[in-house]
Amino acid sequence: MKILIVEDEPKTGSYLKQGLAESGFVTDLENDGHGGLQQALSGGYDLVVLDVMLPGLNGWEVLQKLRQAGCTVPVLFLTARDQVEDRVKGLELGADDYLIKPFAFSELLARARTLLRRASVAPQPHTLSIADLELDPTRRRVMRAGQRIAVTAKEFTLLELLMRRQGEVLSRSLIASQVWDMNFNGDTNVIDVAVKRLRAKVDDEFPVKLIHTVRGMGYVLDALAP
Repeated sequence: MKILIVEDEPKTGSYLKQGLAESGFVTDLENDGHGGLQQALSGGYDLVVLDVMLPGLNGWEVLQKLRQAGCTVPVLFLTARDQVEDRVKGLELGADDYLIKPFAFSELLARARTLLRRASVAPQPHTLSIADLELDPTRRRVMRAGQRIAVTAKEFTLLELLMRRQGEVLSRSLIASQVWDMNFNGDTNVIDVAVKRLRAKVDDEFPVKLIHTVRGMGYVLDALAP
């Protein structure tokens, strides 16, 4: 497994590189946003550990450009930015996890292994469909009424969960654990914001609405309103 570390603080970067190498990973280290973006886009990485406060391009911009380029490599933000709105922003942009500095290396290693394990699971080959909405797990493609819909990596995972459990009301805590691998915190609206963004892409331009809110319970994807 190959991990790219994008970290401008020399001591932290060296610590991460050495620790991950000693844990059996092949690691590369970049200390600015532009270099990190180019390295990540070059392919061959199974995970990117990304700081937010970087020279050149900041971590938000690096992640945004990666996702816009169609790069779905898992990204773990490692940053001192500890506000709720920072974590929400990172997840909305398509990050797969968010760890606050200072951190315990054992926790970072556990989170990295979880992301790598999740990414290594082969997607089920068949296309999922409901009404005129289709999701192809192999090609990572979403279509509705023959129209291609551009979604982020996290939105794709969320939509796939909803479609695989069509007709079932999914609670916010279940969505948080399945899509973000985290415990749901009632103080954050990351789930609601993510569903709202996905609904805008999947439903807003089409007469039949598929993603529904069940007040006090969660969300359901179905051709018929609950």
